Amino acid sequence: MELIYGAMDALLPLAWMEYTFMKNALLAILLMTPLFGLLSTMVVSSRMAFFSDSLGHGAFTGIAIGVLVGIFAPLTSLILFSIAFALLITYIKHRTAASADTVIGVFSSTAIAVGLMIMSHGGGFSKFSPLLIGDILSITPADLAGLLAVDAVVFVGWMLLFNRLLLLSVNASLARSRGVSIFAVEALFAALLAVVVAVSIQWVGILIINALLVLPGAASRNLAGSVKSYHLLSVLIALGAGLAGLFAAYYFGIAAGAAIVAAAALMFFFSLALSPHFRQ
Repeated sequence: MELIYGAMDALLPLAWMEYTFMKNALLAILLMTPLFGLLSTMVVSSRMAFFSDSLGHGAFTGIAIGVLVGIFAPLTSLILFSIAFALLITYIKHRTAASADTVIGVFSSTAIAVGLMIMSHGGGFSKFSPLLIGDILSITPADLAGLLAVDAVVFVGWMLLFNRLLLLSVNASLARSRGVSIFAVEALFAALLAVVVAVSIQWVGILIINALLVLPGAASRNLAGSVKSYHLLSVLIALGAGLAGLFAAYYFGIAAGAAIVAAAALMFFFSLALSPHFRQ
């Protein structure tokens, strides 16, 4: 890490770079936001905003169960439960005649209720309240190594699933006629989303993590003229919002996660104003 820190000092001779926690936070932004930008494109195209929001609620319950059971490390419990939660929603959605938003709403509300009951038992909820807003300034070198591993997993999964996901987002019937297993593709994508949410939630916060899975893709969609530009703009918007939010958090003493989401929201409204469709 010392070699990386030294390179950062040479390339970014800024006053706040003397603080190790700011260097770690900047590296986290560089590792984390491209994931959100990439996944956001398919969340928006596949109309999965409500689903991605439910993953935050499921992660909340995963933390509670991990603390209650104590068998796994909290992060391990969080990831395992988040994946199981995402797969269960996907399975039930394909097995019932109820609408997708109804199924997701039932699971989402149940998860947050169960999580609150477990965490509030014995008056212990207050120690978990920081998870609601997150704290990216608390990230450690070990956390950064975990993020790098998640980056590798998600990018490999994305390359394997992209064509099928794109076809599925255009027309499910066409995808089925081409031999695409809709349930398998949706389940694998849901698992990728769950992993990203699980490892990021302690730094971004439960209340706002869904915004980072929606705003970059939504803003990019207002401006993009092709699939390639759609994905590139989404990644750049997520990265720009992350950097702007981190700087704002340092200079104005505000929550970094909230500042990142606010920056992404500003970019969305700016892109909306520039969108030809909006002006018509």
